[in-house]
Amino acid sequence: MELFELTRPELEEAVAAIGMKPFRGRQIFRWLYQELATDISMMTDISKSGREELAQRFTVRPLTAPEVFTSADGTEKLRFTLDDGAIIEAVIIPEKGRVTLCVSTQVGCPLGCLFCRTGSLGFSRDLTVREIVGQHWAAQKRLAEAGKRVTNIVFMGMGEPLLNLASTVKSARIMMDDLGFNLSNRRVTISTVGIPDKLDELGGQVSVNLALSLHAVTDEKRRAIMPATKNWPLKELLAALRRFPLPPRKKILIEYVLLRGVNDSPAEARQLVKIARSLNAKINLIPFNTFDGAPYEPSIAAAIQDFQQAIWDAGLTVIIRKSRGDESLAACGQLGYVPDTGDLEEDD
Repeated sequence: MELFELTRPELEEAVAAIGMKPFRGRQIFRWLYQELATDISMMTDISKSGREELAQRFTVRPLTAPEVFTSADGTEKLRFTLDDGAIIEAVIIPEKGRVTLCVSTQVGCPLGCLFCRTGSLGFSRDLTVREIVGQHWAAQKRLAEAGKRVTNIVFMGMGEPLLNLASTVKSARIMMDDLGFNLSNRRVTISTVGIPDKLDELGGQVSVNLALSLHAVTDEKRRAIMPATKNWPLKELLAALRRFPLPPRKKILIEYVLLRGVNDSPAEARQLVKIARSLNAKINLIPFNTFDGAPYEPSIAAAIQDFQQAIWDAGLTVIIRKSRGDESLAACGQLGYVPDTGDLEEDD
């Protein structure tokens, strides 16, 4: 049994099942996520005979050390090769007073959003809990060498988290466990295109921040740029969002990527205001991060400013997301490995 697949309660049950006291599970859990142990033999507050028995029954397999690609702004893209040869990417984003880690939940993405490089690469499979948590573990280990730690997690990497709901929820619980990575639920955000029934399931299982990848204000426009959303009409989606339980004093974040001549008109800004107001949400405008073969262009600076001003004038909170790591294809919507591109410089 792989220890990185288990939440703390599951680990306590697993050690109890082999005749050990449940508190041994808590000790093991702390070793894995706070001491970043790579082997059961390192868990020295457990007897030698106990460690030997554990080693016979459990495995500890961190992800293989990632390739690291560093951008001029300090953003680091971590590229992991998984056991089956699949490749996923996560991104460390250093900011003043915090370090955000963007993690992936799937190999590729099945949604096929036309403005997203990941979506253009297709879908292979869901990630396991070990593979999701392992991205956090590897980033934490890398940062620890510099005396830093991950302070915020965003499930905004490759894939749609709600289509891998069980592994996403278990991973979030491990990250927020006080003997795990000990993150407040106010520092964990799950980003989704919005799947009404899955939103209800998520809200019933874990309390985290929610980011909605909206990107268009009508069903017709959403279907055009995000084909999979034909299954989830805005009326049903907005109703599910109003039901979603957020951490105290938190608001839903509406993410809106601006595409030139597609969704950046003043009329669409006004409609976005109506949607945000109905949800008591804040808005994050995202300049389009282009990629080879992209069918759209970024909105011009004046259009972005006018769009933001229209939202400000309506009295809503709106920020423009600063692009981070775009020269190493680490920015929003750019993740996904294509062999032999020759466009990245590897960090030692």
